[in-house]
Amino acid sequence: MVAVSSWGRLSREEHELRFLSDAAPVAAQLRAEMPGLAHGLGRSYGDVCLNPGGVLWQTAALDRFIAFDAASGRLRCEAGMRLRDIQRVAIARGWMLPVTPGTQMVTVGGAIANDVHGKNHHVLGSFGDHVRRLWLARTDGSIIECGPDLAPEWFAATVGGLGLTGVITQAEIQLRPVPGPWLDTETIPYADLDEFFALADASETDWEYTVSWIDCLSGRGRGLFMRANAAAAQARAVPARHERTMPLTPPVSLVNGLSLRLFNTAYFRIHQDDGRALAHYEDFFYPLDKLLEWNRMYGPKGFYQYQSVVPRAAGRDATQAMLGEIARSGDGSFLAVLKTFGERAAPGMLSFPRAGVTLALDFPNHGARTHKLFARLDAIVREAGGRIYMAKDARMPRDLFEQGYPRLGEFLPYRDPRISSALSRRLMGW
Repeated sequence: MVAVSSWGRLSREEHELRFLSDAAPVAAQLRAEMPGLAHGLGRSYGDVCLNPGGVLWQTAALDRFIAFDAASGRLRCEAGMRLRDIQRVAIARGWMLPVTPGTQMVTVGGAIANDVHGKNHHVLGSFGDHVRRLWLARTDGSIIECGPDLAPEWFAATVGGLGLTGVITQAEIQLRPVPGPWLDTETIPYADLDEFFALADASETDWEYTVSWIDCLSGRGRGLFMRANAAAAQARAVPARHERTMPLTPPVSLVNGLSLRLFNTAYFRIHQDDGRALAHYEDFFYPLDKLLEWNRMYGPKGFYQYQSVVPRAAGRDATQAMLGEIARSGDGSFLAVLKTFGERAAPGMLSFPRAGVTLALDFPNHGARTHKLFARLDAIVREAGGRIYMAKDARMPRDLFEQGYPRLGEFLPYRDPRISSALSRRLMGW
């Protein structure tokens, strides 16, 4: 038994690890191990990737390319392949993943199981929108091949299905053509939420990527709106990637009321005049990947991430109410993110993205004090008819989960009876 934690480092609980390294016999291995759960790189913040007291099937060694058609951009690979490795190989050949989250240190299987989204949902939707086939190993020894046009009900249950329908062993993904690794970017400061929504609406037609940093302690909701498009091919060298590692876990969280106010004030002032620029895709998409093990800065008690989405009609008032509660609490995040989702149908029964406004923040774990703040935020999300992102969640109440995911009853028949997680036991009963 080995102690395993998720990215939030809220706990370290014992698991029995089983390493999968060859996709061919995976189904037979699953049949011999129960109950279990697929585990990739462990970058989920909460308990969706944990199975305390049970088996974790480690999939990171299932990391091989199987086939790539350079003419069509169709890629088939094993589910443990990292998004970073796909990006670096594909971009050199004129292709890119259409959708990626805020870190590229994620496996393909994890990206599908959580139906991750990026900064271009209003244009290209979520990760699952670009999966054409996946192969699912079940604990009864069977393999299910499915896609949007093949066994579509299995596909819809597995995309965003939290790893509960089986173990994804392979996937076929449609990449998108790009002229190179560069983006034309623009950063625009805004004073309040009214200006944010005006910028978001004005940018949807002409800009593919939109996202904003928001000062969660400012009260009014000031921030920096960032937008980008693919740039024409550039005759310039790709900059060297300088990565640093958080060397240790401090005895207390480095994120506190004083450090937050100092950082947020300085960050806004430094970047408010950035304007137009040419940026490498890794710098724009994955700024946190420059500091490896950054989650250590929250100290030994770890941290929570709270990410919600609320319908657009309630978006301004709900976001303002949440920011008010956060400002009064004195807690919050260095990199609070506010963005909008487009009017697109989700590919998965339990996919998180929906048309509306999403706010994501990290919070140091202060025990009961933090949970009281979350209860107040939950009440705002509940009243607005929103939902919480399960890939980030470690404490959502069951009633808010059931309200936020109305297709739960449709999903449950596709669960594998021998697969379970801490999250599924907390929110689904098993």
